[in-house]
Amino acid sequence: MSQPVFDSLPLDAPVTPLIRVEGVEKHFPVRTGFLGGIAASLRAVDGVDLEIYPGETLGLVGESGCGKSTLARLILGLERPTAGRVIFDGQDLGTLSSREMKLIRRRMQIIFQDPYSSLNPRKTVESIIMEPLVIHRIGSRSERIERVKELMDEVGLRAEFRGRYPHEFSGGQRQRIGIARALALRPSLIIADEPVSALDVSIRSQVLNLLEDLQEKYGLTYLFVSHDLSVVEHISDRVAVMYLGKIVEIGSRRQVYRQTLHPYTEALLSAVPIPDPTVKRKRIVLEGDVPSPIDPPSGCRFHPRCWLRIPLCVHVVPPLHDVGDKHAAACHVRAPALPPQNQ
Repeated sequence: MSQPVFDSLPLDAPVTPLIRVEGVEKHFPVRTGFLGGIAASLRAVDGVDLEIYPGETLGLVGESGCGKSTLARLILGLERPTAGRVIFDGQDLGTLSSREMKLIRRRMQIIFQDPYSSLNPRKTVESIIMEPLVIHRIGSRSERIERVKELMDEVGLRAEFRGRYPHEFSGGQRQRIGIARALALRPSLIIADEPVSALDVSIRSQVLNLLEDLQEKYGLTYLFVSHDLSVVEHISDRVAVMYLGKIVEIGSRRQVYRQTLHPYTEALLSAVPIPDPTVKRKRIVLEGDVPSPIDPPSGCRFHPRCWLRIPLCVHVVPPLHDVGDKHAAACHVRAPALPPQNQ
């Protein structure tokens, strides 16, 4: 795990985020009827504020369907936000032309969840890794080939295998090919969207260690998207917990895992297996189903399943309140932001 840049600077030193997400929303229309009229909107991401600092790994966790991957696509510029803005290294992505966005994309890359479906089965490994260089017209043919050899060696693959096709590799090797492709343009930011969930348990640690080594060597910034809290704890510097399109808790790894504030985070952590049969953990079983993002609950979106709810939770949306030391949670009970007389 890398040392976050803000942990190594004096307290009064300015730290500029590489990524700043400001009030971002993404609503998808829900069509119905013969003519396909818009009946409602699915609120995949609904008012997210987030900062990612250079050289750190921010883990983004939550249940399936909470909006993690949509937020990642918004940060990459693959989706246009319904509201709010995404700022990369001081540039508002929503104001850039196609040509300017293409230049920005050199510095933003992604590692996909499925290492097989994300690779073109009709192309050789050499063509797959070389493709970003071809698209951005970087280097001559011979220089690109040398870059491919260098990248394959970097991720632990033999360069003489570059003429093979994806089906000739194991799952872990295919993910290494995806990592090599993401590194081709020497990016600043890499979004890893569930990069080890499709791999065997024995291979996961190898890929995670590779990502950490590459980060240390090249000063990479990671947004690590996952539903596996044990993996996120291993690799992340900070952790953001998402529920139904909103960030409900964010803080350092130690704060989120050892000083948990939000009851949803507490419930997620209670489901993580402990590799010690002598240690018992009380499992928190949430009641009811996850509400629909088409018609989310009023007030706190977690209140229908929360055992700590108070009347205020039903009617008032809790802000993401900093309780100190950059640890914030959206909870009226454990991180109250409103004065007592209003509760």
